[in-house]
Amino acid sequence: MGSTAAGAQPLLPLEVFYGLLNENPAAAEVSLKRIGAGWRREYAAMMLETVGFVPSRDVQRGMLSLLGQVSGRPFGGGLDDWYRWLWSMEPAPHPDYAEFKAGLYEQVDPRFREYFAKRPKALIRLDEIRWGGVWRDGIPPLANPKMIPAREARYLAEDNIVFGVAIDGEARAYPKRILAWHEMVKDTIAGRPLNGVYCTLCGAMIVYDVTVDGVHHELGTSGFLYRSNKLMYDHATKSLWSTLTGTPVVGPLAGTGIELQLLHVVTTTWKEWKKRHPQTLVLSLDTGHQRDYSEGAAYREYFATDRLMFGVPSPDSRLSNKAEVLALRFAAAPGEPLAIAADFLRANRVHHDRLGPQEFVVLTDASGANRVYASASVRFASWDGDALARDRSGRAWKVGEDALTRPGGAALKRLPAHRAFWFGWHAAFPGTRLVK
Repeated sequence: MGSTAAGAQPLLPLEVFYGLLNENPAAAEVSLKRIGAGWRREYAAMMLETVGFVPSRDVQRGMLSLLGQVSGRPFGGGLDDWYRWLWSMEPAPHPDYAEFKAGLYEQVDPRFREYFAKRPKALIRLDEIRWGGVWRDGIPPLANPKMIPAREARYLAEDNIVFGVAIDGEARAYPKRILAWHEMVKDTIAGRPLNGVYCTLCGAMIVYDVTVDGVHHELGTSGFLYRSNKLMYDHATKSLWSTLTGTPVVGPLAGTGIELQLLHVVTTTWKEWKKRHPQTLVLSLDTGHQRDYSEGAAYREYFATDRLMFGVPSPDSRLSNKAEVLALRFAAAPGEPLAIAADFLRANRVHHDRLGPQEFVVLTDASGANRVYASASVRFASWDGDALARDRSGRAWKVGEDALTRPGGAALKRLPAHRAFWFGWHAAFPGTRLVK
């Protein structure tokens, strides 16, 4: 079960840790005593993951007491504090830690074993992958959902929040009030199969083209999180994928260089979106599921406070946790993520910036929707919040979903961007630059 470092206790087999789950408290106490007597730091992650499943409260308290003894930290029952302590140290996993996760979580959903069995390749720390409290696709994606014309969407109020996507003249509106219950929509726009992935915890709605080099990746909701960000999985290989990067991070596809193409999406109001796109299609309430789809019903308590449901390693206090930012990362500037505070952009409706060689301009309308365009050497002075922007030479540019255009054929292409909560973006990209 692994090698023994000089002077260290031999590693305990996984059965000892599974023994903590015994419904007989006396038997579970025997396992706890063995762990305490032969303590090694390789056990910390397994203790933290197990404690929530232990049926005996006395055994739970004993486990936390042992963690307090070995760490010298008085955290008590605050699991997020314990996890931050664990993550502050260099990883020292038990050599069979992945198999431990497979065995533990298959008791929740037997399909969870597929993510962790056989020591999968991992580009992220496995001890930072936490179960989100649901089984695989327990938050059901909307696959090829029923769409209706704007005039039939009488359930939507003017100020309801929608995620708007328009490609090659085809427009879609995905109301937040629906997606908060499903977190993923699989649609085809202008002949392209796309996934809209909404991570409610990190506040990010991201749209990806799910075909890479001719291969279609059928994705779903794994049931797990990484730094409070949703992890997807693909049906073919059961690899785990990062929502914020569109890349596989655990499993057979990890490290293969696959990356989904990031597309643009705006967070706006229904009034503003249908004004710009009267021919838009919008999600129907007829989803095949019974949910309370009223505005704000899903995750009401979570959205109402700045508290997190799952902790992250190093929170950053430059903004409140759930302050919204415009999240940017471009292929032209790998390794240079950028977050621009939504409040800053509301006050600066025309904002110029650059990432690496990529110069860009952000135009923000009255609803707070942000659109990002390559700017090259063009500097914009103003825009009317609707159809026209003017550069510093006084030339008028038409504001479209695909590009900024002006007579004569000149065009500045739209760049991918999406909104996110500050804490979630920073957790995924701790080196991000922030404009606020």
